[in-house]
Amino acid sequence: MIDYFVANKDVSWGTQFKVACMLGPSVDSDNLLQDVEASEAFLHFLGMPWKVIFATIPPRNMWGGWAAFIIALAEIGAVTTVVGELATVLGCTIGLRIQATAITLVAMGTSLPDTFASKTAAESSDNADSAIGNVTGSNCVNVFLGMGLPWVLGSVYWVAKFDAPYEQPAGSLAFSVMLFLACALVCLALLVLRRLCVGGELGGGGL
Repeated sequence: MIDYFVANKDVSWGTQFKVACMLGPSVDSDNLLQDVEASEAFLHFLGMPWKVIFATIPPRNMWGGWAAFIIALAEIGAVTTVVGELATVLGCTIGLRIQATAITLVAMGTSLPDTFASKTAAESSDNADSAIGNVTGSNCVNVFLGMGLPWVLGSVYWVAKFDAPYEQPAGSLAFSVMLFLACALVCLALLVLRRLCVGGELGGGGL
């Protein structure tokens, strides 16, 4: 029943709250009824407050989807701000350097939703386009919009206000870039090992 509501494009606002609170058996690909496991029930009740909060996003058929897009973007920004502030407070409390806080707590807190979204996309899609597109698109937005836009605005403000070029100290940027490259190489190595060991191919062609 939950899958029906989620797949229905004409789902109402009230139905979204029902889906956020409902927990029941599901139907697998073989049309067999699967009962709810204890772990699923635990995770459902653990994440129910978040589900109810994001159920406030308007249905996707309202204003051609623009209402859902704008409100969802605003709520994601609010949650990201809360995660960043909590990570900063935690880092100050335990004496963790701000650079380490940024590449661990903040990075994980803002990227875990992408991880679960890609997992869901990989499970529900016939190919890898949705999962890979979600990850690459999210990181492109982080780099070009999340980092580029503030620097552009800062440069414009600095020139208009002080008539001077805007300079941002690099800090530990070199270390962060090297860490990113190392993680990317590990990711590629895992994909190669997956291909060699179990015959899995990203995007199809595997077992």
